[in-house]
Amino acid sequence: MLQEGKIWMGVGDVPVNLLLNQANRHGLIAGASGTGKTVTLKVMAEGFSKAGVPVFMADVKGDVTGMAQAGEDSENIKKRVEKFGLEGFSLEGCPCRFWDMLGGEGIPVRITVSDMGPTLLSRLLGLTEAQEGVLNIVFRVADDKQMLLIDLKDLRAMLNYVAEHAKEYETSYGKVSSQSVGAILRELIAVEDQGGNVFFGEPALNLADWMQCAPNGHGYVNVLNAAKLIQSPQIYAMFLLWMMSEFFETMPEAGDLDKPKFVFFFDEAHLLFNNMPGELLDKIVQVVKLIRSKGIGVYFITQSPSDIPDEVLAQLSNRIQHGLRAYTPAEQKAVKAAAQSFRANPAFSAEEAILELGTGEALVSFLNEEGQPCVVERAKILPPQCLMAAASEECMKAALANQAQLMEKYGTAIDRESAFEVIAEEAQQAADAAKLEEERAALEAERAELERQKAKEEAKAAKEAEKEAARAAKEAEKEAERAAKAAEKQKQDAIKEVTKAAGSILGQIGREASKQIMRGLFGTRK
Repeated sequence: MLQEGKIWMGVGDVPVNLLLNQANRHGLIAGASGTGKTVTLKVMAEGFSKAGVPVFMADVKGDVTGMAQAGEDSENIKKRVEKFGLEGFSLEGCPCRFWDMLGGEGIPVRITVSDMGPTLLSRLLGLTEAQEGVLNIVFRVADDKQMLLIDLKDLRAMLNYVAEHAKEYETSYGKVSSQSVGAILRELIAVEDQGGNVFFGEPALNLADWMQCAPNGHGYVNVLNAAKLIQSPQIYAMFLLWMMSEFFETMPEAGDLDKPKFVFFFDEAHLLFNNMPGELLDKIVQVVKLIRSKGIGVYFITQSPSDIPDEVLAQLSNRIQHGLRAYTPAEQKAVKAAAQSFRANPAFSAEEAILELGTGEALVSFLNEEGQPCVVERAKILPPQCLMAAASEECMKAALANQAQLMEKYGTAIDRESAFEVIAEEAQQAADAAKLEEERAALEAERAELERQKAKEEAKAAKEAEKEAARAAKEAEKEAERAAKAAEKQKQDAIKEVTKAAGSILGQIGREASKQIMRGLFGTRK
């Protein structure tokens, strides 16, 4: 319940209140399963909402949706209200917005691969140092070539592109091994199977849409449907880390405020720190330390404080510790550490109390007006004004209907031109150029073949002409021989004719001479 600038959380020997002007010093809600952490979460969240502070929380078990619905007026609630003396207590829900990262019911939540960045993405994919180095190169090449990395197909295309041009980039960016690229591509398959192909994309979430208040001035409670998402712990943890980092990097300095601008509740916080590399842990510690100056409060919910690294735990000043069970030496050590983190109350032993706490009971220590931890109190947590269980189907339908404007903004995925399309276009252009070159080469070859055939035909024609000339020369020679023979024959024939004629003339002359002689001899000459 909200009372005079503070959230009334529970009642012990004295009321325990979370001061709004100290709420951005972060906090912790811890306790074993079934000890009442979710109820405590709801009481605190609805207090922030009524104070006009927008809230984010993940619904891991499916019962946080009850924040949107008024609680049930049961006999048990009446007894608790009367026992605690809750004047003005009324059953009412909070203005809620429901979001979903895996495409289920709720407003879709998407971020781009570029927004996630190579460091967080490497953590998400579980990459080695060498593989992370290759991923950094891929992001740098994408930036330099102004190729947008929006979804996983963009990243996959970019990985293959850099691998194909590894020799070109080696001197400028460093060596890119095909083995590392192959390993990253295999890990992407696992992320896609966990819903990463739905989560990465556009329109990307604008965190300003989470920092809004309802018309009545109450802060919206942004509930992320994580019932299925928690089965993909890598995506869940990296999204929470990205979200916190994004607020840290984009929000302006705010200094000390009367109340936070925004409050995160990170349920199942141990998932955020499992196998956390030192470099990334340092980043989280830095963000947790400094984000309070941006007016942001961060509250981790987990089973045991030992789930959270000491460097982070040291920044969580507002603490609620529900019961723990200590059956092993490790668990006993965790109980002792949790007890020693509180400012001691001489009225009881915190270590013993942690083991004795029942459901709905907790050790509570918040900061006072001077920013000092209050003495730990053993208190009963107040009942929430909203529904303790999951919201009804009718309530969910009504809440989703009120989200029409945001659903219009985020409901339909957008696939604009990015690395995948640019690379595909370059590949198509290269293929077209290669085809043109192939066609040009074919034309050149065809032209060369035609020239060769022409030269061959010309050579053949020249050879035929040469043969014809030789044949003609030979024929001319033969003709000359024939002519010479004919002339010789004519000559011989002429000689014969002359000889014959001469012989005939001589014969005639001889006969005439003979006749004359005879006449002369016989006196017959006249």
